[in-house]
Amino acid sequence: MIWEINDALVADSVINDLAGNRIKFYEYPESKSMTETHIIIDPLDPPKPGDYADDKWLTDDYLFQIDVWSKGMEERDLIANKIQHIMWKMNFRQVGGMDEYDNDYEIFRDARRYRGKAYRKDFNTL
Repeated sequence: MIWEINDALVADSVINDLAGNRIKFYEYPESKSMTETHIIIDPLDPPKPGDYADDKWLTDDYLFQIDVWSKGMEERDLIANKIQHIMWKMNFRQVGGMDEYDNDYEIFRDARRYRGKAYRKDFNTL
């Protein structure tokens, strides 16, 4: 699922222009060395069995946190809102998050958590 999210973000022209080659998994940039906008996709929980039928699980439930780090608040908000719309289209709903500013390094951060489900990859062979 992480690659599907990455591909959907890169497919958006605004996100691709502003941070396309700085979308990372699991890796957080060092605040003091960051000069460009970064997006970090962080799975917070392994996929869990979801919906069931005939004693078989049909979907996997996911929980991701997607952070946007930027020197500019407007750029951060633009990207974070684009991500929210993309995640909505992928049937992920925002379930929390945080908005912060680091005074020492002058960096804005928007961290949103998304929960969603997808049919298992082997669904057609169950």
